[in-house]
Amino acid sequence: MMVKLGILVAVAVFLETVSATSLGVVYTEGGMVEGENIRLGFRHHMDIFKGVPFADIPGRFEKPRRHPGWDGVLKATEYRKRCLQVNVLMTDTRGSEDCLYLNIWVPHGRSVSTNLPVMVWIYGGGFLAGGSMGANFLNNYLYDGQEIAARGNVIIVTLGYRVGTLGFLSTGDSSLPGNYGLWDQQAAIAWVHRNIRSFGGDPENITIFGESAGGASVSFQTLTPHNKGIIKRAISQSGVALCPWGVIKNPRKIAEEIALKVQCPIDDQMAACLKMTDPVLLTKAGSLNMNSSPDAPLVNNLILSAVVDGDFLPDEPSKLFHNAAEIDYIAGVNDMDGHFFTAIDIPSINSHLVATPVEDMKTLLATYTQTKGKAGLEKAYSLYTSTWPSKPSKEDIKRTIVDIGTDYIFLVPTQAALYLHAANATSGRTYSYFFSEPNRMGGIGRPYPSWMGADHADDLQYVFGKPLSTPLGYWPRHRDLARYMIAYWTNFAKTGDPNKGDLSVPTTWPEFTNGHQYLEINNKMDKNFVRQKMRMRYVHFWTSILPSLPINISQ
Repeated sequence: MMVKLGILVAVAVFLETVSATSLGVVYTEGGMVEGENIRLGFRHHMDIFKGVPFADIPGRFEKPRRHPGWDGVLKATEYRKRCLQVNVLMTDTRGSEDCLYLNIWVPHGRSVSTNLPVMVWIYGGGFLAGGSMGANFLNNYLYDGQEIAARGNVIIVTLGYRVGTLGFLSTGDSSLPGNYGLWDQQAAIAWVHRNIRSFGGDPENITIFGESAGGASVSFQTLTPHNKGIIKRAISQSGVALCPWGVIKNPRKIAEEIALKVQCPIDDQMAACLKMTDPVLLTKAGSLNMNSSPDAPLVNNLILSAVVDGDFLPDEPSKLFHNAAEIDYIAGVNDMDGHFFTAIDIPSINSHLVATPVEDMKTLLATYTQTKGKAGLEKAYSLYTSTWPSKPSKEDIKRTIVDIGTDYIFLVPTQAALYLHAANATSGRTYSYFFSEPNRMGGIGRPYPSWMGADHADDLQYVFGKPLSTPLGYWPRHRDLARYMIAYWTNFAKTGDPNKGDLSVPTTWPEFTNGHQYLEINNKMDKNFVRQKMRMRYVHFWTSILPSLPINISQ
């Protein structure tokens, strides 16, 4: 009996081995590529392609160019270097100028996949850092597409784009027009559109998604006329084109500051000199000033980002939403997205013991409203303290500071983008969310206070299924949440409706246009977590009341 069983097992293993589903060698416009095929389960395989070039090595401060191609079969089994950038401590650089590559995850069932929806990920990092080329931290690759691709039955693509000085320096004119990192992203999306059919994808069903600067990048990619007809759907997580850090208002001033740091003149020879300067020196010269305070907040130090160049962005982003009229759009924020920033500006908000002075909150508000002077500050202060008891607690003050940062940096601009998308949409649908799963580091004896909600980037681990791929670091409720988010995100990529697809969801997510409704996303969500008019009083203040005040001439 055991011998027979052994023979049957051996036959089953042999049959699956010889019938393993794989794309094998894939033909692309640049040449042939071959990835790695892995077995996920019985009759369930995946092809993974790492380091596929989508453009040539970019020229310094130039738009990306098509790759010249290669001979033979390119073995796409190793991640390439991320784009040249400052390290975490801003003391040195990492990466390379040769960085315009992408990675592709293709799931297969009983047969080789065809016509799958495609999801293209754009990473965040303040337009200064970031990457999707392998481990981010301690061998943990946050943007590994395997879990979401396998569970959602979609193709996942992650890409590299230039950041920092090399990606976003601009003189505000034709000598150095800027937006090189956005052009890189656009080149990758266009490459996917032209080539993804060979990988089993549907070129007419491309969803782009990203977080923070990646979320703003997604927004920019939907607004530029250069992507007309290429993008079907888009998801912006904690970042849109309208964020106060999204577009540089004075690029020439920043270019001159960087030129002086690298000993370049600031006359008509500046652009030529910058192009010949050592890329490492250029990158270090554009590093972030982390010495922030309530009167010089971190968000104001994000000096390298998009510019209205008359080409990629022909006009201010708020005037370009007609270009996204046919694109289905999800946008949302984390309930304490501003914590990461305000905790650097005002470190005492993380202390369990030390009180945060109300004066610090006033100073931060004064900086955010500075163009409107005293009148702007008074109205803002009155609004944010209106829910306080007569004697506010330490926690009341700390939480209010986080709310102010969240509203100003992320939430209000995101709501404004949703209103503009809905107002300009023809066939495109609009969805809004509010992510509120508490941070896992919050609590007594931990680095974050016990009242801590979802900090900036807390949503990423769930979208990429980390509680499912590394279960020991999470509780069952976190695995539930990962399944929910993968279901909503991949259903949306397939159908344009997060509720309809191959995966079931915990509750119906209504369209934003249906009474400005949104879904609050956490592990407990059900129909009671469908809400309406997100922080309407605060959105109204920042978008209507404050702009209508006269500008303070003394500024």
